[in-house]
Amino acid sequence: MSNLIRRDPLDDLLRGFFVRPVDFGGGVSEAPQMRVDVKEDNDAYQVHAELPGIMKEDIHVHIDGPVVSISAERKQEKEVKEGERVLRTERYFGKVSRSFQLGQEIDEAKSSAKFKDGVLELSLPKKAHEQAKRLTID
Repeated sequence: MSNLIRRDPLDDLLRGFFVRPVDFGGGVSEAPQMRVDVKEDNDAYQVHAELPGIMKEDIHVHIDGPVVSISAERKQEKEVKEGERVLRTERYFGKVSRSFQLGQEIDEAKSSAKFKDGVLELSLPKKAHEQAKRLTID
């Protein structure tokens, strides 16, 4: 003989809702990814990197042939007033970096960088190809 049990769907929905703690994504915040757009034309590469909340002085760009490296650091400002306590902080403080290789070597001397409204704009001219030299034999 089978037993029938009558259940209220609303009771099942609310069961345990107030017992389980609400998770806001973990206690350790991960480093955000640096979003980068790279465009190419005949003479140069244009790079746009999103770096919100970072000061211009804390951004470093390194060019080594066709490899471009961007690193930045967001420093934590500790401004706690008397009688105040921090309940939760979700902002990331620390270093982020990104390296990528382009199809052609970059002319470091003609390269330029601008930083405005949290976006780093790099203009990276391509290095001119050197023609192979033919040596004459004496």
